[in-house]
Amino acid sequence: MDTTLSALQISVVSPVYGCSLLVYELYTRLVAVLEKLNVQFEIILVNDASPDNAWDTIKQIAAKDKRVKGINLSRNFGQHYAITAGLDHAHGSWVVVMDCDLQDQPEEIVKLYEKALEGYDIVLARRSIRFDNYFKKMSSKIFYTMLGYFSETNQDYTVGNFGIYKHIVIENILKLGDVNKFFPVMVQWVGFKSIKIDVQHAERKLGTTSYSFSKLFNLALNTVLSFSDKPLRMTVKAGLFIVFLSILMLIFQLWAYFTGQITVPGWASIFISLWMLSGFIIFTLGIVGLYVGKTFDKTKNRPVYIIKETTHEL
Repeated sequence: MDTTLSALQISVVSPVYGCSLLVYELYTRLVAVLEKLNVQFEIILVNDASPDNAWDTIKQIAAKDKRVKGINLSRNFGQHYAITAGLDHAHGSWVVVMDCDLQDQPEEIVKLYEKALEGYDIVLARRSIRFDNYFKKMSSKIFYTMLGYFSETNQDYTVGNFGIYKHIVIENILKLGDVNKFFPVMVQWVGFKSIKIDVQHAERKLGTTSYSFSKLFNLALNTVLSFSDKPLRMTVKAGLFIVFLSILMLIFQLWAYFTGQITVPGWASIFISLWMLSGFIIFTLGIVGLYVGKTFDKTKNRPVYIIKETTHEL
């Protein structure tokens, strides 16, 4: 490895989408903080096909400061794929992951880094007070609650991507061959010694979140299917429950028959069994089909992102 790269202490990875006007401020605040820490660093800005000419701004910054490296993806792959692209090219002993919208404040990196030096491999930024609108906070809470339940991981809606990670943690995250990427769950899965600390969350300066309810739902569904077989196990339990209900219904129908209460023989039992079993079969086939689809995606072995160009040799 290049001796310059091996001496790097901190790499900052930030996916860029829809915040071209904030990129320069992000850069200047990061430089001020990292120079204050007196460490060698690099800043990796990954343009996820941002529609607002963010790539031009990244190139201008990188041309003036060689510590800034820009990666331009061929199309919009999504936030967590852009993070993966940045992580693949991060060489620092510690890696900071943060969003570009400045709600994750660069000044909080000092707290994260100082805590990490106490002996932690992962220090996560906990946004105890979130400056988001009511819909964003509620949708995030519902999303992480459901995600935690189905993926069987301990998810905290006050914690996002922002945090500092030892390079060995990043190395193991990158070993995960999942087609669907969701950084917080991947961090949970690899383990290592971690802690959460409170940080100041800022109000959004520009634009709105790119995560609609449908995008959050699809992200949760893909993540659950990638990290857990719990939906399959739930269908087994549901099947057993339906069998139990069917036995109760059979007992009831026999009792009604022998006591002369059935006026149209066979109607109730056929109606109930038809609807219950048909619904359960269709539901089960749907769950199995989703897993088969994910297996199909995996066998295609496509890259999870494609780099169009970079500002430096990576």
